[in-house]
Amino acid sequence: MSVEKIRLNKFIAMCGTCSRREADRLIEQGRVRINGSIAIVGATVTENDSVMVDNIPVSPTKEKVVLAFNKPKGVTCSERDEHAEITINELIDYPQRVTYAGRLDKDSEGLILLTNDGDLINSMMRGANGHEKEYVVKVNGRLTKDICDKMKEGIYISELDRTTKPCRIFNIIYNSDNTTTFNIVLTEGLNRQIRRMCDFFDLKVIKLTRIRVLNIRLGKLATGSSRRITGDELNELYRLSGR
Repeated sequence: MSVEKIRLNKFIAMCGTCSRREADRLIEQGRVRINGSIAIVGATVTENDSVMVDNIPVSPTKEKVVLAFNKPKGVTCSERDEHAEITINELIDYPQRVTYAGRLDKDSEGLILLTNDGDLINSMMRGANGHEKEYVVKVNGRLTKDICDKMKEGIYISELDRTTKPCRIFNIIYNSDNTTTFNIVLTEGLNRQIRRMCDFFDLKVIKLTRIRVLNIRLGKLATGSSRRITGDELNELYRLSGR
């Protein structure tokens, strides 16, 4: 009887280690071994092969776990980064290995989903899926109606050579210290997108907090803490994510 072969990057994602794209990066960096030998991109494996990532054996997990985590400011979303003061993996204290399904930049804080479900990771990392993410933003200056309207329509970001997709902005509060607080809902995740959008109008972001991903809300979850997502909430997440 033949044994089914699957691509190595898919196998690593099934283990909940990271997304397929990130798995390819790990393979390119020589951090993955198959049966003791350094793997190459495009390799295939079977259930009988021994796969190690950073010298740690990995295998597909049967029980799928999804966590909501409140990332503190200053924490880097990376499996391993020698230049980072602290990575998200160093903060996670969970008996099963989980990794992030969608990044949040170092200077931002708030909700991140962590899971060992490779299919969910891949779905959440695909910008084309249009998943809603909501943030509370505080900027130095005033978010005028004209600026707000232009942000909603989409603006051209020269550094990325991209025009942002239409977004929603609401709950605008003008503070007495010449700062503005507002909620913004994006359906894409360009690199440092909100900061770049604000920079376009000379508005400096003071604080950026993600409070929602699809149906999952940050709520009163303490900074640096996590909670497991289960039941109807988990089923709705899978439905909305296209998992």
